[in-house]
Amino acid sequence: MKLMLAVILLLFIHASTFGAVILQYHHVSNTAPKNTSITPTQFEAHLTYLKEHNFNVVPLSQIIEKIKNQQPIKDKTVAITFDDAYVDILNHATPLLDRFGYPYTIFVNPDTINQNFPSNLSWSQLKPLADKGVIIANHGFDHSSVIRGENNLTQAQWLAKETELLLKAESIIKEKTGQSWRYYAYPYGEYDPEIQNWVRENNFIAFSQQSGAVGLYTDLTSVPRFPASMPYDEIESLRDKLNSLPLTIQLKGNNTETIVRHKQVSKLSFTVEVDDFNKSDFNCYISGLGKQKIKWQDKNYVTIHFNSHLPTGRVRCNCTAASISKPGRFYWYSKPWFVLEEDGGWYPL
Repeated sequence: MKLMLAVILLLFIHASTFGAVILQYHHVSNTAPKNTSITPTQFEAHLTYLKEHNFNVVPLSQIIEKIKNQQPIKDKTVAITFDDAYVDILNHATPLLDRFGYPYTIFVNPDTINQNFPSNLSWSQLKPLADKGVIIANHGFDHSSVIRGENNLTQAQWLAKETELLLKAESIIKEKTGQSWRYYAYPYGEYDPEIQNWVRENNFIAFSQQSGAVGLYTDLTSVPRFPASMPYDEIESLRDKLNSLPLTIQLKGNNTETIVRHKQVSKLSFTVEVDDFNKSDFNCYISGLGKQKIKWQDKNYVTIHFNSHLPTGRVRCNCTAASISKPGRFYWYSKPWFVLEEDGGWYPL
């Protein structure tokens, strides 16, 4: 009996080192802005790669339930998501996804849909998709950033207003599609620790826009998704993302902050809770600054000393490490910052 329990425990530990990858798309179009688009031809190439390499493409809900219930995630599991509910998803992506038999999720803004823009899907187009199993989820009522408060409101008043809008959006989605998953994709990927607590208190699962694989210890208030549109749409880039493994990181104190002023922070420290790599293979890169200097304080605690000031805007620190037990695969974690101007002003969206 003891031997059997030990074997089961080892199998669980082994399985828990695997994770899932969530891909994020916006437009599937030849004519939309390139920084939020993938061409239909390249999108078909992505789906072909998934099929030919035996990836397990599942509904987003299946991954989330595995994490909630702490059940091992099958290796090579993938979910496909779209933000903003553009009409080209229906025109170009849906026929391809149906042909491959792949489920997917669309994050929508009810206020945008209600304005009947020709570039966006209507409720009459979304309802049949929902009826056939497409997950329709919450991207905020009107795509406003949840962390950019109004000058005339206190933080408490701002959160009360945002709570009302988030729940209003969820109610409309349920009314129009029959679905209410309480999944929320942060507009622009922007959030902070207080917003994460707010998401948790309102019983939502929140999805971000920083890179990284998803594992059993992923924080369900900031579930990472890999951007897969241009300029990150090449197959080589997709291959590395799909084969990534969840790198479990523990941040404490000021290191959890995401909103900082330009020149305010110069380092980042965290505990790495995975040891399936050589320290010499652990590397971190900051967008706009390149590879960073790393110092291991002890066996698991690392500090990154920035080689320059973080640029203003949405900034990412991507840390990767080559797996010892799974040759050719990398652990991957991404830490976001939303860097204000020196005077505290917001950068343009």
